Amino acid sequence: MDMVKIGFLGAGDIADLHAEAVNALQGAELVGIWNRTHEKAVVKAEKFGCKIYDSVDALLGDPEIDAVFILTNMETHCEYTIRAAQAGKHILVEKPVASSIAELEQMQEAIKQAGVKCMPVHNYIYEDGIKRAQSMIQNGKLGDITQFYMMYNIHHADEIRARYPGVIRQILTHHSYTMLYLAGQPKTVSCLKLTVDDTLAPQENVAMANIQMENGTLSHLCASFANDDHAGDPWTCIIKVIGTKGSTRYSYRDWVINDRNGPHSQTYQCYPESIKNTATHFINNVLRRGEAPLSSLEDAITCQHIIEACEQSADKGIHVKLK
Repeated sequence: MDMVKIGFLGAGDIADLHAEAVNALQGAELVGIWNRTHEKAVVKAEKFGCKIYDSVDALLGDPEIDAVFILTNMETHCEYTIRAAQAGKHILVEKPVASSIAELEQMQEAIKQAGVKCMPVHNYIYEDGIKRAQSMIQNGKLGDITQFYMMYNIHHADEIRARYPGVIRQILTHHSYTMLYLAGQPKTVSCLKLTVDDTLAPQENVAMANIQMENGTLSHLCASFANDDHAGDPWTCIIKVIGTKGSTRYSYRDWVINDRNGPHSQTYQCYPESIKNTATHFINNVLRRGEAPLSSLEDAITCQHIIEACEQSADKGIHVKLK
């Protein structure tokens, strides 16, 4: 494609980062945007320098559009992905990719039937530090991987976290696909959850999971909206892989700007950069060069199995074996 023309479904905060990526790419153009609330679409269209579509059908029916970024709430992802595929559009879909395994399988079948590309926004793994870690693991430089850790402690105000499905689906989804990329396939899952102050929202805002991988590696995943970590070397968002010959560490705290960014009290610069890297990979590598995404819809299905196993484990107090 000489010029990849993009349409956005959704105009939330995440659309700003995707728009920055598209508008910065030579040979890419953000043509237009649709949002459920028209007034918000007007504001964002002026900011992005694009037009407004009055309906989803109008955007999907525009022959000028090559690909659609689905940036709406999780509950709409399945419907919009299927409709976009049937309209012959390539698709970048935000995470969580869908609400259930059944929805993901429907999406996968629609993509297959339409013959279009679909890539989930599994943005953490498009960061250079994570890709370098994966290369070191694949090349055997770290030896046998014994442990994988991913921690997340970023306070979210109640009115913000109330809009989310809980940290298991909202944040452990990130942990799950990153774990797949670096540590392999999961075998068994144990999870605990906690809701700190449920007067506004009953969703859990702290969760911890212990997972054994098929290759024997032990993983620990932790996420919290209830607090920041103010200690030395804080676990704001940190990933650590330990092997018999070496180890790696990746941390949000290595790139910090003292300026609020959405729900975050500071700007952890690698987060917005990871969104831009993801959009760039989709346009340049997947659409232009025909390469596979670093994380696929099949990976999204595995992640959903992990998430549902976490929920089952936490609700029933059991250890869950994955098939």
